[in-house]
Amino acid sequence: MGADRAPLPRTGAPWRDLPERCGPWQTVYERFARWEADGTWARLLEYVQVRDDAMGQVEWAVAVDSTVNRAHQHAAGARKRELLTGTKWKIRAARRRARPSAGPEAG
Repeated sequence: MGADRAPLPRTGAPWRDLPERCGPWQTVYERFARWEADGTWARLLEYVQVRDDAMGQVEWAVAVDSTVNRAHQHAAGARKRELLTGTKWKIRAARRRARPSAGPEAG
């Protein structure tokens, strides 16, 4: 990158960069994964969407993409491997041991 170009902004929050007040990054990650597995994040999103929609603060727009992707001619008939979910092993483990957590309904 040249001296005249500004660095690109970083997005997201790397686990290791969390403030100390959040505790060890591994604990935060495991809680995040557990809440993803047991549906806490989905319930939070639904709650916020329903609330904001009732207040008239949501403009619903639908976009349909008709993109077509073609496989290479040699892709047909390829041997199939075992299906993998594509998630990290910790998330899969969290889903296996998922238990109800203190989500948005608590308290």
